[in-house]
Amino acid sequence: MAEHVLVTGGAGYIGAHACKALKAAGYIPVAFDNLSTGWRDAVKFGPLHEGDLLDRASIDAAFKAFRPVAVMHFAALSLVGESMKNPGRYWRENVLGAANLADAAVAAGCLSFVFSSTCATYGDQDGVVLNENTDQLPINAYGQSKLAIEKLLADFEAAHGLRSVIFRYFNVAGCDPEAEVGEQHVPETHLIPLMLDAIAGKRDALTIFGTDYNTPDGTCIRDYVHVSDLVDAHVKGLEWLKAGKGSRVFCLGSGDGFSVRQVVEASRAVTNREVPIVEGERRPGDAAVLVSGSHRATDELGWEPQRSDLATMIGDAWRWHQSAPYDS
Repeated sequence: MAEHVLVTGGAGYIGAHACKALKAAGYIPVAFDNLSTGWRDAVKFGPLHEGDLLDRASIDAAFKAFRPVAVMHFAALSLVGESMKNPGRYWRENVLGAANLADAAVAAGCLSFVFSSTCATYGDQDGVVLNENTDQLPINAYGQSKLAIEKLLADFEAAHGLRSVIFRYFNVAGCDPEAEVGEQHVPETHLIPLMLDAIAGKRDALTIFGTDYNTPDGTCIRDYVHVSDLVDAHVKGLEWLKAGKGSRVFCLGSGDGFSVRQVVEASRAVTNREVPIVEGERRPGDAAVLVSGSHRATDELGWEPQRSDLATMIGDAWRWHQSAPYDS
């Protein structure tokens, strides 16, 4: 009988892609989501359990109903700017929610935990090659909350034997190549969908936030990884834990950095359309450069990104954006 995996945020962008990958790997993904930012239409690969991580009873009910062998934890608030203005919300929903989830997992005897962390825990370290051993110096409440959860998981392992695989990943982009699920946020804050909306006339222009960074063209540089490659790593992380291996941290990135202006130029080439842009001020909490310098996931998990070049990521996202979006 196929085993269940509880996927928090399973109705969201990355979570829905993870559910598809889990189903392809022979699992039954259970999307645990309060649908505040997720989409019911995105839950296509297993059951939906509506619940909230701040409601311990709803988490316990999911463990009782499905008896999952592992948790994949994606559910979180993730807007850097908002986290700077309302840090309390991020500490409450991200950190307290994760503590409730870990408590419930331990109570249910589910001791394998795959956690979606972020390169935002590194902060803004100019010229530093970022890998698993780099000092974590977050500069916004979002990164602080994710770092706190990493520390929480270490404490839960020491006290309860909850083993975890933690993925610190860089900028996730692209959509399912088959366009079954995709990226749709309200409000939208990610560069590529914002740019595609501007190309399609759904918004007046793409705003470039900050053109005076210490980078070759003055705009932020980021390492982009295709969402399908990202969730493939999460399945490999699950298999790592199922094989009885110990807790481990992995960075997930392509190792290549691209500026905002370079992404704009790549989008022009892929779509054969102009991108209307306006220049804006820097956003508080944004780092100038975030690029992975790690090979651990390749060396230890056998993870090899297949679709994490700019043209493929933009092309897959463009295909999704031209299809029917989620309705609910």
